[in-house]
Amino acid sequence: MNVLGIETSCDETGLALYETGSGGLRQRLYSQIERHREYGGVVPELASRDHVAKAAPMLRELLEEAGGSAAIDGIVYTRGPGLMGALMVGASLARGLAWALDKPLLGVHHMEGHLLAPMLSQDAPEFPFVALLVSGGHTMLVDVEAVGRYRILGESLDDAVGEAFDKTAKLLGLPYPGGPELAALAATVEDSPLRFPRPMVDRPGLAFSFSGLKTFALNTMQKLAPLDQRKRAEIAHAFERAVVDTLRIKCERALQQTGRQRLVVAGGVGANRRLRQTLGEMASARGWKLHFPPLEYCTDNGAMIAYAGSQRLLAGQRDDGVYDVRPRWSLEELPPLPA
Repeated sequence: MNVLGIETSCDETGLALYETGSGGLRQRLYSQIERHREYGGVVPELASRDHVAKAAPMLRELLEEAGGSAAIDGIVYTRGPGLMGALMVGASLARGLAWALDKPLLGVHHMEGHLLAPMLSQDAPEFPFVALLVSGGHTMLVDVEAVGRYRILGESLDDAVGEAFDKTAKLLGLPYPGGPELAALAATVEDSPLRFPRPMVDRPGLAFSFSGLKTFALNTMQKLAPLDQRKRAEIAHAFERAVVDTLRIKCERALQQTGRQRLVVAGGVGANRRLRQTLGEMASARGWKLHFPPLEYCTDNGAMIAYAGSQRLLAGQRDDGVYDVRPRWSLEELPPLPA
């Protein structure tokens, strides 16, 4: 079955054609980073307009490569969560194409796409596992029994990890998107004399909170002002280390509480080198399995939507005659696949 996936939840336009039998994949991805950089963050109206301008030409190019629309057996799109206007662009394109081609259509949960993205790698994880989903908009730990069988163990009470990275990077005068810039700055020093708190690790539970860590960074900058390049790097290093240590502690706690032996990490922050190294050391010491998606599938993309949607299309799930989008949508609301 050839499944077309359309992703337009925020500031990446992603399209992919996934073949369920062979695992073959054709894809296109356009990032709006340069358009939003001058504003220091995503401007929703500009994001929607860019999706409108880019999605149809990218689809045409993808289908020409695949041999035309006859290559499509089903169409899936990101239904939510995300920016309302951006989601509507992808949903409208998918709905119009499905109607014109008389093909099955299904809206996909964006975070389920991230959660299942590691399945696109050669070392695909087996169920069950604990998933750490870390991105600009979400931070959560999920107990995953199978596709659609999800139990949220803990999530951020305020800023997501990626959001905290971006805001702290902005305080340091780094360009948008700030997460990779902060990590690069932190890597210029081997260590830092500064000690940042590890929020909410001194109490039971698996919830996260990162807004206070951002405020701690701001207070530290004010105490050390004026800041030279070395001080800025030490602040970035201490901040990144605190975030990564917090995630490690919560992941270790989640695996112990659930008795799972496998951890899957997905989302844009999953590309962070220090996080990969730290969790790798933890898993190795404990004898646990650790899985990351390929770097190209950490950020938003059409391939992860195509894969996640294909599993549900194969199980017979379809949208009804009326489609909608859901800017807010819990993973736990998704129906499980038939056993």
